[in-house]
Amino acid sequence: MLKSLHIDPGKCTGCKQCEMACSYEHEQSFNPSLSRIKVFDFHEQGRFVPYTCTQCTEAWCLQACPVDAISANESLGAKVVSADLCVGCKVCTIACPFGTISYNPRSGVVSKCDLCDGSPKCAEACPTGAITFVDASATGLDKMRQWAQKTDTAAG
Repeated sequence: MLKSLHIDPGKCTGCKQCEMACSYEHEQSFNPSLSRIKVFDFHEQGRFVPYTCTQCTEAWCLQACPVDAISANESLGAKVVSADLCVGCKVCTIACPFGTISYNPRSGVVSKCDLCDGSPKCAEACPTGAITFVDASATGLDKMRQWAQKTDTAAG
């Protein structure tokens, strides 16, 4: 069963435990700036919205990489960056329309959500259930993909 992250912004309190868990898992440092998930703070509305890579089917990051450092892990449903192949050119960061790939100046390569090998630490750390790792069909991902693939967006 293919799984994906499901984010419910209505449950997010802005605690940033997801950011801390992610940065610790990947960088062995409690440093939110190194996290692969970010929490937007809409201060005036009093809302918080976690966001991370959506693991696009047609991943522009993967297609844009000139050295094939990003590959699709089909069994996991994630697009994964190979630090050994990445040259740090940042082309993928420009190609990603969602801004979910970051350049890490410490390592000299890019990083993005890799679903923690099937056990996302952000979901494990979320105390309110705003981030869960669920069956991909339960997230409405297929419906979103169908909508995104429509070529005729005119109201009719």
